[in-house]
Amino acid sequence: MGNIRMEESSVFQKNDESILFSQVFKFKFSDSVGVDWRTLGCLLNIKDNHLDMINQDYTKTNEKAYFMLSKWMQMNKNPTLEELKTALKNMERIDLIRKLDELTKTSNSPEITHRFYSQKDTSEICTALKNCYLVNYGKINEIQPPSKVPANVDLLHQFVDLCIVDAVNAQMDVLFSVERKKFLEKQMSYTPISYSEIFMKEKSVTLVSGIAGIGKTWLLRKCLLDWSNNLIWKIVELVFYLECRKLNQHQNISNINELLNVFYKDITNDFNIRNNTAMFIIDGLDEFKYLNELVNPNLTCSYPIVNALAEIRKYKSVVAGRVYAIDRYQSISTEHSDKLIIQIMGFNENGINDYVENNVKEEKKEVVRATLKRSPFAKAMASVPFYLSCISKIISDSNKIYATSFLTMTDLYANIFLFFLQKHIIKNDGLVYQLMENENNKKYVLSICRIAFELFIANKFIFSKEEVLLFITNFNEVEECLFGFIERVETHLGYHYQFAHLTLMEFCASVYAYNCLSCKEIMDNKKLQSCLSMISGLFNKSQNSLIKFLVNLNPSKKSIEESSFLLSILDRRLSKYNDKSLFIECFYESQSFTDEIKSIVDKRRWWWISIDDGKTSYETSCDNYFVNHFIKSGRKLTWLNVDKNILSDEEKNLLILCSTNVCDVNFYRPIKFEGWKPKDKIEKLRISISHDFITKKDFEENFLPWINLCEELHLYLHDDIDFIDDVYEWIRCSNVKKFKIKYRGKDFRNLDELKNFITRKKCLIS
Repeated sequence: MGNIRMEESSVFQKNDESILFSQVFKFKFSDSVGVDWRTLGCLLNIKDNHLDMINQDYTKTNEKAYFMLSKWMQMNKNPTLEELKTALKNMERIDLIRKLDELTKTSNSPEITHRFYSQKDTSEICTALKNCYLVNYGKINEIQPPSKVPANVDLLHQFVDLCIVDAVNAQMDVLFSVERKKFLEKQMSYTPISYSEIFMKEKSVTLVSGIAGIGKTWLLRKCLLDWSNNLIWKIVELVFYLECRKLNQHQNISNINELLNVFYKDITNDFNIRNNTAMFIIDGLDEFKYLNELVNPNLTCSYPIVNALAEIRKYKSVVAGRVYAIDRYQSISTEHSDKLIIQIMGFNENGINDYVENNVKEEKKEVVRATLKRSPFAKAMASVPFYLSCISKIISDSNKIYATSFLTMTDLYANIFLFFLQKHIIKNDGLVYQLMENENNKKYVLSICRIAFELFIANKFIFSKEEVLLFITNFNEVEECLFGFIERVETHLGYHYQFAHLTLMEFCASVYAYNCLSCKEIMDNKKLQSCLSMISGLFNKSQNSLIKFLVNLNPSKKSIEESSFLLSILDRRLSKYNDKSLFIECFYESQSFTDEIKSIVDKRRWWWISIDDGKTSYETSCDNYFVNHFIKSGRKLTWLNVDKNILSDEEKNLLILCSTNVCDVNFYRPIKFEGWKPKDKIEKLRISISHDFITKKDFEENFLPWINLCEELHLYLHDDIDFIDDVYEWIRCSNVKKFKIKYRGKDFRNLDELKNFITRKKCLIS
């Protein structure tokens, strides 16, 4: 008990003012304040926005009073009992002043101190925690744009699978953004790890990273429920869940026992955690105000809460946050050899299907599924819970969804942007065209887009109010309205701001560039290269697309000519950088193939298409769209390169389409393509499979149909195949006029050479 007494003397000093920092005092006084907590907060000079946040974050009146007091003490370097009494006098609450005097006399007594720190039975605490989690976290607010009445998802019975990957070798993203293309590439390049494989094992430290809205909180609360049901972490006696945004309000808490007696006072009051097997789950590390002090132990820190959070590292822990925060935190969590670092890539295939089944109304389920099947980009982004939720909500709220509504990347972002604007900023259930006829709404959209543009080209994803004031003079007027698109994060240095979802920031920057810059200004700005495809998408002339409401925001600017814009892309990217993929992406987003664009295409002598492991489903969609228009207009592809053995339906369609009018076809791996054979002649065929063993049956089924249609053949075979004599017969009976076969270190360029080799081989065998 000696050590505990030492702690007591540090927490409960023997002077009146120290009483303010006693947790026991704050608990008891908060219970007495009741519904007048807000009035008291105003008289203590706490700003309305802080009181609004407290009111929104907590449901019980005594909790609101407690966190209001904590905020007051955080704002004042030397809060005093006199200030508190003065505020109570102004409220005419003499009863509370008497209560204050009573607590001042009793809170320092040894009996209360002893009662505060005495032990409860561990099993009693464990049972209470599990019941708490099952009651409070069985349902979670659905990950969607901010809403006054959020929907709930049943995590216990309707949890959807997340795609979890090993993040040890993951490249750190620029700042904390996952740029669109990198995100799509990561989806393809990492092997998912199952939930059970990770959490059935009891690691000392598990670090969970991921972008905003990707599902980190879903995962953590699923873990709480599974622990409560004895499915995981079976030898862990106690599990405590803490959110960093709430920890920020308690900078004067200096140790774990105090921390638990704030957030779990109904369960752990009178309990000391020492000598128990405990695990801490920390959510939202990137939101912790004092992250810099936490990850730099050598810095002088005057905030006790940092010490409390550092003390958690003595126990098992699961810590989650955005990529940049976890990357910094892992540098100090080196004491555990069995540390696991994982990254959340969103819902996997089963997760998407389960989400639709469990969270979309019955009459709209098939529409959502058909939309995701029709648009590979929408399906890829649907792995992010935020986007899947938005897509589902838009479809559910709309009387009619056109087949092209989410077809392109620009369409998807335009729908989500306007949905966000309508439902959560303007809060208007009217029709979109009526919304965007309002000039004030247009100005608001252009303001948001300008903030995004200026910060995007400056490569600033975290920014201050002063930085925004450099180009938006009326920031004070629109600040509150920005939230939803922009998050405001409070730190001990003041507020900083960041876009809630950085892909929407990129889209907004594209909208501003389209509406306010010339074609030359766009092409000359290297920072806008990643926006070129979305800027092209804003040229989409479809009357069934919402894009048209975002392209007339600045009537003083002359509109960009679509053909001249795409011509600039072609001239700059194709001629200088040989980047045909960007042109094809821009072409797909614009959804047009005019005579002017045809002439641009004809200026390029060679066009080729590749099917390989490095391509995302979105890129394959772009290729399909381009090739369809290219070949239908009577043009012929130069090459088709296939470096993949198992093709998706989208890739099969692309291969079939290309085969109808192509000069050369190159295969670099054995393929399996059942139920279809090529029928159009090709000039040259290259089959380079010298590193891949293939059976006669597979070769005959998948490659012989191509050989029968070509004039020139280049064939590179594995040394161990045993059907070279069949190859001879196939070529002899075909229309192949010229060939080269490489087999067992020899080159064969005519049938006689090949026949002589086969004859000698047979003689040696006999």
